[in-house]
Amino acid sequence: MIEAVREFFREMAADYPTWNFVFFYEQTQWEKVVSGLWMTVQLSVICVILSLVIGVIGAGMQGARSPVVRAVVSGYIQFFRNTPPFVQLLFFYFALGQFTPTYSPDGWLEIPIISNVGWAIISLSFFAGAFNVEIFRAGVEAVPKSTQEAAEALGYTRLQIFGYVVMPLALRVSIPALNNNLVNLVKTTTQAFVIAVPELLYESVTIWNDFPSAQNPMMTVLFFAYLGLVGIVVMSMNKWERTMRIPGYGG
Repeated sequence: MIEAVREFFREMAADYPTWNFVFFYEQTQWEKVVSGLWMTVQLSVICVILSLVIGVIGAGMQGARSPVVRAVVSGYIQFFRNTPPFVQLLFFYFALGQFTPTYSPDGWLEIPIISNVGWAIISLSFFAGAFNVEIFRAGVEAVPKSTQEAAEALGYTRLQIFGYVVMPLALRVSIPALNNNLVNLVKTTTQAFVIAVPELLYESVTIWNDFPSAQNPMMTVLFFAYLGLVGIVVMSMNKWERTMRIPGYGG
């Protein structure tokens, strides 16, 4: 069966030279597609989780009593919101990367402790996290002051009020906006290509560099792969929103 499929695509490549699905009949090229897709999935999942953590922490710090803490958070938001993620990736990898320590497993080769994948995760997480901070801040401000005052009257500390009362309610208000930002983050992972992270776009380029006739098929695969990934994110977020909905909060 598998051999029949391979033979079909070999014949298709011979009959239609601009539609060479080489990855369907050459094992090496197929492994590139699979590894690229797996790297994209890992990059997306890790960055989504870290950006949410950054958003929650940042929103909490925005309400700090110290003006220095609030200024640091504001500066972070302005830096990452007002510069392109493409430039941020280059800055982190080529500028900050020069100052990171290295190790030598064989006594000769110097390897940075943070790889290009690591820098991509850091850069993209901070980029999306800056938007998440503002999203969560808007959610926090939507929580009635009377609710917070009631928790304070019950003896809750400031941290407990934020963690047990404000944030759970703010999260429900924030989910629709988070949906948009996380979808954008998944699509932005393609920009990790610029620092040679072997995600799906990078592997696709290596395939059509070796087989120019495979460019159209690889672009098709890219289109449907990201359509599927984004669809999964959207459906998951919509289900999460329905599960957490409370009348009077976030619709």
